[in-house]
Amino acid sequence: MPTTIPYDPSLVLGNIVTLEKLTNIEQISQAEAPVNAAEDELNSLIAMKRSLDMTIQDMLNMNIDADQLVQESVKVGQSIQQAAINYAQVKLAAEQKIQPLRAKIAMINSSVESPMDYNKSQIKKMPLAADSLKMNCQYFGFDKNEQSSDAHASTIAGFVSDSLSLFGGYESGTGTVKSSVQQQVSSQHQNHSIAGTLVISINCTHKDALLLAPYILDVDKAIRVWNQEFPKDQLNVMSIASIIETMMAKDSQGENKLQLLSGATFGSCFVGMVHVLNTTETDSSQRMYSVAESIQGQFEVGGWWAHETGGFGVDSSFSNDAKNLLSTQNVTSHCTLTVMGSIPSIKANSVDMFVKEFNMNDDPLKGVQTLQGATTDEMNTISSSAEAARTGQQMIAMKSAGITSALSALSDSDKKSNQILDTNSMMDAMQDYINKCLAGNIGVPINYYLKPITKSELAGAWLKKYHPNKMNNALGSGDDSGDSSSSSGAGSGDSSSDASSSGS
Repeated sequence: MPTTIPYDPSLVLGNIVTLEKLTNIEQISQAEAPVNAAEDELNSLIAMKRSLDMTIQDMLNMNIDADQLVQESVKVGQSIQQAAINYAQVKLAAEQKIQPLRAKIAMINSSVESPMDYNKSQIKKMPLAADSLKMNCQYFGFDKNEQSSDAHASTIAGFVSDSLSLFGGYESGTGTVKSSVQQQVSSQHQNHSIAGTLVISINCTHKDALLLAPYILDVDKAIRVWNQEFPKDQLNVMSIASIIETMMAKDSQGENKLQLLSGATFGSCFVGMVHVLNTTETDSSQRMYSVAESIQGQFEVGGWWAHETGGFGVDSSFSNDAKNLLSTQNVTSHCTLTVMGSIPSIKANSVDMFVKEFNMNDDPLKGVQTLQGATTDEMNTISSSAEAARTGQQMIAMKSAGITSALSALSDSDKKSNQILDTNSMMDAMQDYINKCLAGNIGVPINYYLKPITKSELAGAWLKKYHPNKMNNALGSGDDSGDSSSSSGAGSGDSSSDASSSGS
């Protein structure tokens, strides 16, 4: 699968972030960089190969010698082979590095409250970056339908033929009886395999950046956060002399700092794969053995009455008890979707459960010939004509029973359906993702703006709020307030102040 944008849910705009969190996702991004470079190389070579092949075809159509260009195309093909091997090796090596780093990212996090004043600070959207899109789509579709009908009931047909031998006049029609029973006691195995694999990879960058401008610091909250984060280097607000000394101290290289996430530029990615396999198997069987053994007496009486009246077999209640239809459908759908920066709509599609056809192997002409042979007599009498009429009626009854017993059992399965995620679901999700990209207000941070807050800045902001004078007013407050009234809670902040300080 292609790579996705590394993201940690704990990195929230306006919150205090730890350098360990940022370092972790930076290491993931660095490990993914060789993979992205190898994939870009492979895709560019594939595009070059296809372009050369099309050019060669155009030259041949125009009767232009393309032998040298064919040789170059062969060289590009060799480069594609090597690039594919290199991509697989780099991808495997990167995954081994990324997995331990990704294991450090937790979905649930807790942190100290942000030191900013939410009531006075504002979030601005500014087009500081650029829109871009990189897409790679691979699709493999395969649709295959195999169906076979096998008359596997020869033993049952023989059993039924022997059972009916006690009725006079059936010896000449034994072949018709066997074929009709085999036609009814049939099995169908339908393998309808629909294998469709779709892999989509989209990476986007978005022009709009979010910045805290103006950023107004809540001094009291900031000091509480500082004392909680650095318990061995606390600010003592009970001693004005200590605060003044801290404010006048020079900032050193390795001193403690609060890192405030004051802005970010955004990107998004859509990485998905779906694979669908559908297999259907249907068995339709009239299991006469168990039926005949359990109700042998009723079967003989019912068969005798049907024979005398020109019918065949017994009534529908017996056949429904003997008939057993087994229809199973296995639909395997493997869908993987990772979208960073948006939640697209996902639509499930219906897969119908049905049996395509019920194949009858018996040739109707053979039944007609058997019927003619069974009803032929040199001297037509009243009894022989009655026997012929019964035989013809039995032929029609057998054909009707075979069709009715099959179709009546299949009628219910035509109405069933299942809901699955398939390639159409993936395409609908991709279309919704693209629409949201065009509309804006989408993305995860790909570039972070950090504003360091030092101990001396907090000391100066505290003195400016509670002991304002010309000296500490000249030092500034460390935010975008611009005057003492905003820091002390009287004003709403200077919205015209320079927003670049939040991106430092």
